[in-house]
Amino acid sequence: MKTKAAVLFENSTEFEIRELDIDEPGVGEVQIKFVASGLCHSDLHLLDGDLTPRYPIVPGHEGSGIIEKVGPGVTKVAPGDHVVCSFIPSCGTCRYCSTGRQSLCDLGANAVLGTFPDGGTRYHGDGLDFGSLCMLGTFSERATLSQHSVVKVDDWLPLETAVLVGCGVPTGWGTAVYAGGVRAGDTTVIYGIGGIGINAVQGAVSAGAKYVVAVDPVAFKRETALKFGATHAFASAADAAEKINEITWGQGADQALVTVGVVDEEVVQNAFDAVGRGGVVVVTGLAAPEKLTVHVSGAVLTKFEKTIKGTMFGSGNPHYDIVRLLRLYDKGDLKLDELATKNYRLEDINQGFRDLKDGKLIRGVILHDQ
Repeated sequence: MKTKAAVLFENSTEFEIRELDIDEPGVGEVQIKFVASGLCHSDLHLLDGDLTPRYPIVPGHEGSGIIEKVGPGVTKVAPGDHVVCSFIPSCGTCRYCSTGRQSLCDLGANAVLGTFPDGGTRYHGDGLDFGSLCMLGTFSERATLSQHSVVKVDDWLPLETAVLVGCGVPTGWGTAVYAGGVRAGDTTVIYGIGGIGINAVQGAVSAGAKYVVAVDPVAFKRETALKFGATHAFASAADAAEKINEITWGQGADQALVTVGVVDEEVVQNAFDAVGRGGVVVVTGLAAPEKLTVHVSGAVLTKFEKTIKGTMFGSGNPHYDIVRLLRLYDKGDLKLDELATKNYRLEDINQGFRDLKDGKLIRGVILHDQ
């Protein structure tokens, strides 16, 4: 079957729209027709060189759609099911899944590289094999995926909204609730209010934090954070630190969540300094793997029992948390409609990422049937 897709080649400076062939679903695989795809800063890392997959590749790791076909041995979904893709596949049986750490599933260990566990790809064109980011490649009209990469959701929910819980919402929400362990009465500071940071705000508010302090240089994002429940918003880490010292009577924040698009040494140091004794710094954002971005005083780390930790998918369980968050949305306890700043056609994907890079979006969404 043919599909229209946005692709990247090695050293690409922007996306190209190509017509590709997709494989029929094999054992344990499904074919999906995408309704919506989310624009995430992690895809922008491919253009910036902070992530290096196999090329050529179909990027995109947030997607929602309808199952069209299933291959032999598929038990999780059936044709006609509405699904949201998880950028971390979850097999349910590996060492990590079986011990409650589905965000570290063996199937997802090398998924960002663009190949399936068998080493193959499912997109082809012009004599080339095209990888699919995170075993998904959602910047396409259709795709062949592992059944472990899709989560069945309630079919009355709008898929153009549900797409947002494939990455940014659970990653941000879980950064606060799971990885950060925010509790009622805590003070939480969040650095970077994009698609992940804004949901870290929602997670901290949901967990009962007394103060939620947002830090972002873009006024639009600070204003959005306040609308989503942040109690304070600042353009600089220095201004935030001064306020945190005041409202905690010098005790410091309980959690500092690093959700900026590109992590550097400065933001990690600011987060480390902002938390008090026993405080937790959670690093969710990425930088190029060879960049060493965590440089702090070991003596302070020890004496004050501070913790620095990383998190993938907010340390959550895709097959549980995607459904859970959508039901919170359905009940009115989670804001999703307000996250999507602008919709785009697939052909306008380069404009969408320019808007993302320019700080104009909380979340952009590609609608495939506009």
